[in-house]
Amino acid sequence: MSLQDTTAAAAASIAGWLSALYRDLDAMSGEVGLLLESALGERTKISKRDLSGLREKSEHFLNSHSSVVGAGVIFSISSIQDAEGVLEWWVRNDRNGIEKLDFDLAPEGNSFYDYEQLPWFSVAARTGRQTIAGPYVDYLGFNEYIMTCTVPSYVHGSFIGVTGCDLRIRDLEEVFIPMIRAVPGDAAIVNGNENRVVLGNSGRFLVGERIKTEPPGFALVPLEVPYLNLGLLCSSGGPGQES
Repeated sequence: MSLQDTTAAAAASIAGWLSALYRDLDAMSGEVGLLLESALGERTKISKRDLSGLREKSEHFLNSHSSVVGAGVIFSISSIQDAEGVLEWWVRNDRNGIEKLDFDLAPEGNSFYDYEQLPWFSVAARTGRQTIAGPYVDYLGFNEYIMTCTVPSYVHGSFIGVTGCDLRIRDLEEVFIPMIRAVPGDAAIVNGNENRVVLGNSGRFLVGERIKTEPPGFALVPLEVPYLNLGLLCSSGGPGQES
């Protein structure tokens, strides 16, 4: 198999895995919308009593995706009633149980979590598209590199927040490294939104490293997942590539 063929096969495998994940996020988002529409009736603002059932959906998503460590729904402040923010976010703990993660949502708090300004929320809110953010160090949860994947959620056609999940880079390595192992030489998945390495198959490309321009002898092959702007950086077989 040629270099071009092996690269294309690796890129297709990675894109396929991500596409399946986002299909499941879209399905969960749709279920959340239906649940809330039923609970709201004619009301337009979501109250905490309307959130019954979200834990079950988050737990099901976590149990159905072994690489996912956190999942849930994060609401826009404008969509909720009598609250400074609502995060229904559930995580897999060290004992492989599932527990709710708490955040400081009071603006005057020392650890105020201003989530509406973060890319995985703001981009989905502005564009209505699926998003990916990271890798970044999750200091509020796992204290290690993660990626956050989200899709917008709607009730009666109005944006109410995002449905999403967190993936640890070390778990993604178990999924993706076998897929790119057939690609000759050094290779890395790159998030073009932030020009950062997501993960690499060697020590040449480090997690979180910025890659502003392609190194000599390398090319960036787009991963065909809409709106994520991810690519597979690998040998182009041209000058500058180490043998």
